[in-house]
Amino acid sequence: MKLTAQSVLAGVLAAGLITPALAASDLQPFPPAKEGYVRKVIRLPEMQNPELYRVQLIPGQVIAADCNTRSLRAKIKEQTVQGWGYNYWTVGPVSAGPTTLMACPEGSKTERFVPVYNEQLIRYNAKLPLVVYVPEGVELQYRIWAAPEKAQVAGQE
Repeated sequence: MKLTAQSVLAGVLAAGLITPALAASDLQPFPPAKEGYVRKVIRLPEMQNPELYRVQLIPGQVIAADCNTRSLRAKIKEQTVQGWGYNYWTVGPVSAGPTTLMACPEGSKTERFVPVYNEQLIRYNAKLPLVVYVPEGVELQYRIWAAPEKAQVAGQE
């Protein structure tokens, strides 16, 4: 088996000997952003019991919105870097989603972040960056979810 710099880096990262923040080329395996897209990178902090945490991606746009509840629509696709096994996500084109139709007072429009509806939770892994490709003009926010250490016991009925 021939060792390459890529295979050594992958092994060192997988073994947890260095963190991605210390690895100068930790983004090298990931493809460059396609035209019309930008690459967003989330670097998660080390946590005790990372199996208790999940990450929710929240792409969206800052738009002028009135008092109605709004959301945007887009597909979020999980993909794998061939030969590496690292996952990354691509947010498809963003379009208008559902909204309420309340009569809003004059002048109620404000600039605010309107999210793409997404319930998917991603496994927490501080050893690798979370790489997400979004269309230009789309902001990426994220939320870290935590579960209690002790699970609840279901009752029998």
